[in-house]
Amino acid sequence: MSFAGKTAVVTGGSRGLGRAVCRLLAAEGANVVFCYAGNAAAAQETVRELEALGAQVRAVQADISDPSAVKLLMDTAIRDFGRIDILVNNAGITRDGLAMTMKETDFDAVIATNLKGVFLCMKAAARIMLRQKYGRIVSISSVVGVHGNAGQINYAASKAGVIGMTKSLAKELAAKGVTVNAVAPGFIETDMTAALPETARTALLATIPQARLGAPEDVAQAVAFLAGDGASYITGQVLGVDGGMGM
Repeated sequence: MSFAGKTAVVTGGSRGLGRAVCRLLAAEGANVVFCYAGNAAAAQETVRELEALGAQVRAVQADISDPSAVKLLMDTAIRDFGRIDILVNNAGITRDGLAMTMKETDFDAVIATNLKGVFLCMKAAARIMLRQKYGRIVSISSVVGVHGNAGQINYAASKAGVIGMTKSLAKELAAKGVTVNAVAPGFIETDMTAALPETARTALLATIPQARLGAPEDVAQAVAFLAGDGASYITGQVLGVDGGMGM
C-alpha cells in the first residue's frame, strides 16, 4: 500500500481518528492537506508529526459546514499539489441528549457539520476527481448510524445520512474511476471514552465481542485500504470497524 505522489485531503485531521489517518497516509508517501476547526496547537502538532515522516503538509482552519471554507480547503490542495486523489471525510461533532429534551440548535449543529459538511466536501472533491478520472472518497460514519443509540438521535441521523450519501454518490461516479465508501467505527479510544467512569467502561466492553475498545489506528488502516488501489473494485460499501458489535 503506497500513496507516493498522491494527495489526500482529510477533514478534522488535528487529533484523534483524523490525526491517525493523516499519519498513516503520510507514512505511505501521500501529501496531506487537512482542516481543523479551531485547535491551532493540535493542528501544528499534527503538522510536525507528518513532516517528521517526510510528508508535505498543509493545515487549513475551516468550518466544513461553510461552502467558502470547503472551497478554500480544496483550492489549497490544488494550488500546492495540483490534484486531489483521496478525500477522507472525518470531521464531526456531537451534541448528545434525549430526543424529548434536545434543543433544535443542537440538532441543527450536528447535521450541519456531520452531514451537510460531508456533502459539501464530496461535491467539491468529486468535481476535481471526475476531471482526473481517478479518486477515492472515504467517509467516517459510525456504528451508531447503523444501529442507533439512545441520546444520540441527531448524531445517528447524521451518520446514517453519510451512509445514504455514500451509496448514492458511489452509483453516480462508479463508471468514472472514482470510488466512494464509508467506514463505520464502533467505540474507539478517544478523549471522550477515556473520561468514562469505570462502571460505564465495563458495561460498554460487555457489548463488544472482542472485549476491547478500538484504537484510532484500527480505523486508519481501514480508511487506507479503501483509499488504496487494492480496493479499486470496491465502491458503495460500509466497512464496520467495531470489534464485532455489528454481528
